[in-house]
Amino acid sequence: MKAFVIDVGICNGCYACQIACKDEHVGNDWTPYAKPQPDTGQFWMRLTEHIRGTVPKVKMHYIPILCQHCREAPCIKSCPINAIYRRDDGIVIIDPQKCTGCKSCVDSCPYDAIFFNEDLNIAQKCTGCTHLLDSGEWKVPRCVDVCPTEAIKFGEEEELKDLIAKAEVLKPERGCKPRVYYLRIPKKFIAGTVYDPVEKEVVIGAKCTLTDSKGRSRTATTDGFGDFWFEGLEVGTYNLKIEAKGFATKTFEKLNTEKDINLGDIPLSR
Repeated sequence: MKAFVIDVGICNGCYACQIACKDEHVGNDWTPYAKPQPDTGQFWMRLTEHIRGTVPKVKMHYIPILCQHCREAPCIKSCPINAIYRRDDGIVIIDPQKCTGCKSCVDSCPYDAIFFNEDLNIAQKCTGCTHLLDSGEWKVPRCVDVCPTEAIKFGEEEELKDLIAKAEVLKPERGCKPRVYYLRIPKKFIAGTVYDPVEKEVVIGAKCTLTDSKGRSRTATTDGFGDFWFEGLEVGTYNLKIEAKGFATKTFEKLNTEKDINLGDIPLSR
């Protein structure tokens, strides 16, 4: 079965994948695989930007989103006329000649990866460039071919199994079992800058201890700029203790990492 593996850690946000998808499908009729993609409003491969934290503790990453070609595809189950099918290689296709435009699949997709073409009255999405693969002249979809950092890989699941073993899928709680896997999606962070308000200097070497709801702790030391970072955090509640010689201990309780946290400038009192 075919699969995609996308390494978020080396995606540089160049948008080449998104542009290549447009170049391949806008104005081109690849029936029975797909009718032409509209000039605007549809991104069968779209690059999503994720800005985390607040100035100056800001990080950014990009996640390419396409049809996840799920093993348990809600779109297939929702289609009342069986216009959506899974090929023998695992790629999910909406038959543009059978689709009646009921939009059931659009509503059922938890990844917002199915679009509706008002002019043609059909649902559309990524086809994995199967028209190219079936021609025998291409081994990978256009998005994979143009990626300058090789962040997007495509092939047989068996060949990609070592990467897949280290990857995760989007929205696993939905039970769709996608065949698009993601490596190195950043986890949450808690960061801040510790300073002495009297001397108006940052505090270097302060010990910062972060404890999660299960009592597990990790430590960090403020650097030459008074900064500390706790990265790779799971979503949850944390308590933070900051200790420095000559200063009173500073504590923060119930820090929730639903969103990345920048605690900003943290004054210590003597």
